[in-house]
Amino acid sequence: MLINNSLRVATIAAAICTGATLSSMAKNNDDFNYVVDRFADLKVLRYKVPDFENLSLRQKMLVYYLTEAALNGRDILWDQNGKHNLAIRGMLENVYTDYRGKRDDKEFRAFEKYLKQVWFGNGIHHHYSTDKFVPEFSRPWLEARVAELPVGKRHANAGELMEVIFNPGVMAKRVNQAEGQDLIVTSANNLYDGVTQQEVEDYYAAVKDTTLAEPPSYGLNARVVKKNGKVQEEVYKIGGLYDSAIRRIVENLNKAAEYAESPAQKAVIGKLVEFYTTGDLRAFDDYSILWVEDTASKVDFINGFIESYGDPLGMTGAWEGMVNFKNEKASHRTEVISNNAQWFEDHSPVDPRFRKEKVKGVSAKVITAAILAGDSYPSTPIGINLPNANWIRAAHGSKSVTIENITQAYDEASQGNGFNEEFIDDAATRKLVEDYLFITDNLHTDLHECLGHASGRLLPGVDPDALKAHGSALEEARADLFALYYLADPKLIELGLLESPDAYKAQYYHYMLNGLMTQLMRIEPGKDVEEAHMRNRKLIAEWALEKGASDKVVELVKKNGKTFVHINDYEALRRLFGQLLGEIQRVRSEGDYEAGRDLIETYAVKVDPTLHKEVLDRYASLDIAPYKGFVNPVYTIVKDEQGNPVDVRVDYGEGYADQMLRYSRDYSPLTRGN
Repeated sequence: MLINNSLRVATIAAAICTGATLSSMAKNNDDFNYVVDRFADLKVLRYKVPDFENLSLRQKMLVYYLTEAALNGRDILWDQNGKHNLAIRGMLENVYTDYRGKRDDKEFRAFEKYLKQVWFGNGIHHHYSTDKFVPEFSRPWLEARVAELPVGKRHANAGELMEVIFNPGVMAKRVNQAEGQDLIVTSANNLYDGVTQQEVEDYYAAVKDTTLAEPPSYGLNARVVKKNGKVQEEVYKIGGLYDSAIRRIVENLNKAAEYAESPAQKAVIGKLVEFYTTGDLRAFDDYSILWVEDTASKVDFINGFIESYGDPLGMTGAWEGMVNFKNEKASHRTEVISNNAQWFEDHSPVDPRFRKEKVKGVSAKVITAAILAGDSYPSTPIGINLPNANWIRAAHGSKSVTIENITQAYDEASQGNGFNEEFIDDAATRKLVEDYLFITDNLHTDLHECLGHASGRLLPGVDPDALKAHGSALEEARADLFALYYLADPKLIELGLLESPDAYKAQYYHYMLNGLMTQLMRIEPGKDVEEAHMRNRKLIAEWALEKGASDKVVELVKKNGKTFVHINDYEALRRLFGQLLGEIQRVRSEGDYEAGRDLIETYAVKVDPTLHKEVLDRYASLDIAPYKGFVNPVYTIVKDEQGNPVDVRVDYGEGYADQMLRYSRDYSPLTRGN
């Protein structure tokens, strides 16, 4: 498995699992309505794109066409997530738009809730747990509604789709990470067909050239299938798998290239077009190098097969798009961090053998997201670090970003939800969280993405895939621990990034509370923890609780029948974080699979059912949505009487269902050819 180095830092944990309130620096007193919709365990928000109006016309046009390129990849992710997803989406949307009955009917309301969940999950499985959604309406009701559709809107394979939707034993989980099971056969994603886990591992063991110092990202852009008894790849490219969608992406990338800010940026776009055209992973490496070395452009983007969380073996990249531009003022703190990368590496509490002697090309900035797409929509990261290839990062560096207009939207929408009063039992800690959590959350993201993933090195000859299915969770833990350790370092005050020596305690408390307790609200009763980020947080928190137990560094205490986290010695907790960082860095640097697996299985998987029930009951009383995501702004080119573009207008008024239906109408090259 390829170790995924650009892992997403607590995608929504900062604003959701802790109910973070804004510091005064982030408060916004205008009447912008951040909340769009609320259903099931989800809340849909909208985000602002501040300072878009200050971009030049050329930059706005660049954003516009990069946005069009991003939106045209939507169907790819849906199909990667499950082979029936596009057909099911079409059938459900036809029922939704053609329904002539009462929309306040109980069955229809349950159907509408299910459709909204499917939209949010980019398929029939939950975006985070990857469990299949359970419809609360009946199969006969849906069958009757499908039968009422005009002939041209009925689905020939409706019976098969009904079985997929309603039979709990069919395609039950999109990504299975359970130890001891065939992770390919038991996962419902569409990244493999007709093959077993052993066959896939054997195939790539034969294909990989382990002597290469600069290996390609094997499996990144392909589905592995068996045809005529032979295991082979179906490559995502023009003329290959997802041809029509990729052609639309390329068409808009070429239009965007006409508005590139520099020859360097135009070359980046051109090399990405070459990759999409040929499917050649070497072209993707060349693109990644050009992209990471272009640090001068204000407008930037992600477009391609990037993160591998949707693959139980961590190889195939989910299609993802994002368009953004630099927040010049807020980027000061990330530039300070990246400029001091060597100091942080040299003082890391790991064996010197595992440190980088020279940190290269670490660039970091705070960005404003302009559009979210594919694997970043509706649920989106708050921080990103790319590229993923270890050798590119070592030789050419990496780009790290913190997406501050997204974190601000999360925080604006979470004010006054009662979380702190319910889960933090003393006023002093609540005040600490209220004063410092926003800034330390952002700094944690900065340190995690900019330095954590970029830190350390593999020993010569160690396979970057050595940690296999546990690699993603362990890499997340490594980056989180790096950030946690340095949040408490006086260096941050010396650099002017924090004002108070106690500020880090807000993040420490939040992290332990989340890892030990509050993230459990995302788990169904009786289930294990499987998602990589949740395993990472649980591993760190449970390990620190156990190792510090004799000195009561951290305790779970009961008060009036409720459990609370007490941190009695913050300095000792920092030392524990440093010790665990040292061990996980050793595991990664040496490729010690057995030790890594033991850490995950001992601390990161099993859930205390009694504590779990308590957390669920306490959350239920607050009615806080465990997950949040976004609708996008709408961009429109404004033209003069001669048809020349004079501006790009941004509008925030589109609703959730309206946007999803429009995207299915206008950006569905795999299903509608439009």
